[in-house]
Amino acid sequence: MSLKSLIATGTKLWLDSVDPSAVKKNFAIGATGATSNPIIIADIIKTGQCDTRIGILMEQGLDDEAIAWDLTDHLVSEAQKVFRPVWDRTKGNDGFVSFELDPLLEDAQLAPPHAERVKRYIELGKKWGIGRANRLTKVPATEAGLDALEELCAAGVNVNVTLIFSERQYKSARENMWRGAQRRKSLDQFKSVYSIFISRVDVYTEKHVPQLSPSAQGVVGIVNVKRLWLLNQQFWRDKKLPLQQEIVFASTGTKKPSDPPDKYVDALAGSDIQTNPPATNDAVEKLNKKYARKIDQMPPRVVLDEIDAKVDVQKLEDVLMSEGKAKFADPHKALLKLIAEKRGVLAEAK
Repeated sequence: MSLKSLIATGTKLWLDSVDPSAVKKNFAIGATGATSNPIIIADIIKTGQCDTRIGILMEQGLDDEAIAWDLTDHLVSEAQKVFRPVWDRTKGNDGFVSFELDPLLEDAQLAPPHAERVKRYIELGKKWGIGRANRLTKVPATEAGLDALEELCAAGVNVNVTLIFSERQYKSARENMWRGAQRRKSLDQFKSVYSIFISRVDVYTEKHVPQLSPSAQGVVGIVNVKRLWLLNQQFWRDKKLPLQQEIVFASTGTKKPSDPPDKYVDALAGSDIQTNPPATNDAVEKLNKKYARKIDQMPPRVVLDEIDAKVDVQKLEDVLMSEGKAKFADPHKALLKLIAEKRGVLAEAK
């Protein structure tokens, strides 16, 4: 039951990994897409399964940065092959794998000025996104990322707008994507998804809004994403597009040991896309649980009113985006360091 039951509610299950073995395993149990980031790529490198490819790239004279992007492109492309039949079967509505653009564009020390960041997002998005049938290009909902969306979409790049925490970010992303889409010759292959981070919101409120009652604490992330899901449903309903423009429920792994592993999986069942870490999918599968649609069920009005009264949404966005940019850039630096270390190990082994 469990994951098959979840999928039966209307949820699309995507894997938060492009590890070849995890992709194969989760595809077999119903996953229809995947996503990548530098932490995922680093974890795969640590297993040693990329050593041969790294050695060849070293011999070709590639530097650490170029090796990082070659490995990312290779691993994402391999995952795309697994999910391509889904993309074909759904005529381009599902079966995607997400490819994250350069996180160092948002690094506090290394980031170029705003206009240059926008330009680089557009250049890199076209480089890694055009001509890749079932690939989504991940662009963060930073000011530079948001400003790049219209041009990327107009150029035919399908985008996963990531690192969204607030209604302001979501609406800006949506409007920019739609403006770009309307500049295309055809909307037949226009696909956009909006990754709303959930568990990080609940970590934030526990630390910064401790005055929330037990009924409200721990559900702010769920309430926030359900509201954005509804806005998304309402906006696209009358556009009559061939493909669905969807919410990705991201950051669905629980952070508190006392929470059930399927806290967010259960609460968001019934529509759009869940990108779950392999450990979350494994835990959900072991529960042998039957899921029901809950995406359009909200807590009582008194809880919603308390959340609205006590949670400063702009402060929440500011804090989580500051943390998010660091969590975006630091893993890429760690990935480059890992490749440099691997370079040394492989050179010594010769």
